[in-house]
Amino acid sequence: MSDFRGYCPGLSATPQTGRGARDRGQNIAMKTIYNAAHGVHRAEYEFFRGEKVPAFEKPERADWVLAAVEQAGLGDVLAPQAHDDSEILKVHAEPYVRFLQGAHAEFVQLGGHDAAFPSVWSIRGMRSDVEPRNFAARMGLYSFDSGSPLTAGTWAAARAGADGALTGAALLRAGERSAFVLTRPPGHHAGRDFFGGYCFLNNAAIAAQALRDAGSDRVAILDVDYHHGNGTQDIFYDRADVFFASIHGDPLTEYPFFLGHEDEMGRGPGQGYNLNLPLSAGASVDQWFAALGTACVAIRRFRADALVVSLGVDTFEGDPISRFRLQTGDFARLGAVIAGLSLPTLFVLEGGYAVDAIGANVVSVLSGFDAG
Repeated sequence: MSDFRGYCPGLSATPQTGRGARDRGQNIAMKTIYNAAHGVHRAEYEFFRGEKVPAFEKPERADWVLAAVEQAGLGDVLAPQAHDDSEILKVHAEPYVRFLQGAHAEFVQLGGHDAAFPSVWSIRGMRSDVEPRNFAARMGLYSFDSGSPLTAGTWAAARAGADGALTGAALLRAGERSAFVLTRPPGHHAGRDFFGGYCFLNNAAIAAQALRDAGSDRVAILDVDYHHGNGTQDIFYDRADVFFASIHGDPLTEYPFFLGHEDEMGRGPGQGYNLNLPLSAGASVDQWFAALGTACVAIRRFRADALVVSLGVDTFEGDPISRFRLQTGDFARLGAVIAGLSLPTLFVLEGGYAVDAIGANVVSVLSGFDAG
């Protein structure tokens, strides 16, 4: 499992059509699981490059995607089904989940208003194995940046998003070819016991674990967000049953900076099951699709039974906080290439902050997949 590089059929020509799904009688129309509770997580501002700025991660992101999905008529829009917290605790540490559940209420009791932000962190040489009693200290213990507002509705929105991911996984288990989890806040930066990058619960990881528990021997996660999915890597880094591939901006210059390098290939039993494909900011569309080809080869070689896609469309050239060059039409090509893997596929919304284009870009991916 150490050499994943090579050519992926379909990248420069019409991709494989995913006939395997059709031959097995799977439903082709893609259902969307929409987390209507996402809007209760509404931050007015965040900190970006040291400045207090209007929040980039806002409810309009999901609203525009929903409108585009409905206008395109992709398939039924469903509500998430409720699931037990035990499904989340298979991915996230119990003390961390307990903290998220009550964090904002505690913040208000201490006199806080609006959103809570961390201000201190445990770093090298400091202990992280003892949970402090002080609220500010626990905010720092369970976070890694100061740009992720924790609002009164954060837990409710994130928890409903996890239900959406679990509902999507259940649809794949029931025979659906694909499904799309439309939720926010996003999830791929959330690790086993930390939040950051606007992410609190890792929806893609929760879905992957649910697919494993339901009998999939090998699940692949493909992260196409501009920013490295450091939380997903953290969760599965020691495991050989979930393969993680990420195409992202080079952490030497791009957030989240401290993970996502090419030499991070897994640890222990997970050695060789983590593939990072960092690209320089401003990389061309051809370079990006070449990296996607490498990820395809790896996923095929892994012989995955199911695929979870962390679908960030902040690779769009007009995204305000990212620096790749994909256009709306390129996202259809992405969807078609993913369809060529012929795997039951769950798409989970991650980043994408060009709000006026996010709906068209997401639908372009999903339509490209459906046509494949």
